[in-house]
Amino acid sequence: MNVEKPIPNSPKWNSTFKMIIGLTVAGLLVAMLIYFRSIIGPLLLAFILVYLLHPVSAFLNTHTKLSWRASTNIIYLIFIIILIILVTLIGLVAVSQIQSLIKVIERFVNDLPNVIDNISRTIIVVGPFKIDLSQFTDLGQLGDQVINTLQLLIGRAGTVVGTLATATASTIGRGLFVLVISYFVLVDLGKVPNPRDFINIPGYSYDIQKMSRAIGRIWNAFLRGQITIVILVMISYSILFSILGVRYSIALAILAGLARFVPYIGPLITYIVIGLVTLFQGGNYFNLQPIFYTLLVIVLSIIVDQVYDNIVSPRIMGRSLGVHPAAVLVVAIIAANLIGLIGLLLAAPVLASVNLIGHYTIRKIFDRDPWTDTEEPLEPLGFPRLSRSFNDISSWWKSKKSMRKN
Repeated sequence: MNVEKPIPNSPKWNSTFKMIIGLTVAGLLVAMLIYFRSIIGPLLLAFILVYLLHPVSAFLNTHTKLSWRASTNIIYLIFIIILIILVTLIGLVAVSQIQSLIKVIERFVNDLPNVIDNISRTIIVVGPFKIDLSQFTDLGQLGDQVINTLQLLIGRAGTVVGTLATATASTIGRGLFVLVISYFVLVDLGKVPNPRDFINIPGYSYDIQKMSRAIGRIWNAFLRGQITIVILVMISYSILFSILGVRYSIALAILAGLARFVPYIGPLITYIVIGLVTLFQGGNYFNLQPIFYTLLVIVLSIIVDQVYDNIVSPRIMGRSLGVHPAAVLVVAIIAANLIGLIGLLLAAPVLASVNLIGHYTIRKIFDRDPWTDTEEPLEPLGFPRLSRSFNDISSWWKSKKSMRKN
């Protein structure tokens, strides 16, 4: 008579042991993030690149007979060729503009004593009051200090060039790291399990599904929406500055685009840099005085930003992030100190994701439904369809006709 042996069951962990394991894993993750924080930024860039190129590879794989690996290889080959062309063009433009900047600084240094002498002889009349600037004897000393500082900077141009070369080499190395990691992730993306299937907690499948959709909507709005806006801002500023004859138009356009990631401070720094460049560039197409030319360029830049803030951004971004700009600014400063420029750029979606998780946690602590406030449908991403626009115009026209008849 055979006696069946009982099937051994894995012992269950008690709550104390679970808490110890959870705290240990959390501590290890925090330690790894602190120790390897220098590569967090490139890794995030790699996953962002995978996220952006995945639809292109999927489209090529679906509409052709190419395999997923072949589609990914073609996409990355084209992407690398475009990247090399852009880097070459930007490098040539940057070298020419740096040379022009050095000439402008040298001319400014040579003309500064005459400018200070003319200012010191100026008498400003404001109604019944007269201000004689010749009384201020510190202007000459201030000019000498400025000249000495600028001459010192020009004398150290070789050191600056060496520093730029080192930074460029480091950037190229990080860029290759990002390309390699993103390529291997994207080429084997079909072998990676779905996170919702991997994180399978009994009783929480609905919450995990809702959370993943909400976080996916946030990052989709940022990665595709915000990057689209940044590219449009760069193109708009390049065209505007080229028409106005502003020097270093490409560099200023890139600065204006990147400033969109940092509320308040980003645009302010952009306006200051634009003002300094236009004030000392030495001439313009309209033969305006430097101060009036500077005001013209800054006013037009503010108008462009207002158009994007009030018309373009709401159409593309919708209401998917829902975070206050001041909070984004604080998080951007903290993230920049932790992981550098990437933290500065990703502050908004990280804050929105933390806000969503915090809202869920607080609701669960107080035994309330965490999804009651998220049932309202958000505005769709992207520009509205033409049919919807035509319907809006038609309804507006009919309402105007009915008002006229009445």
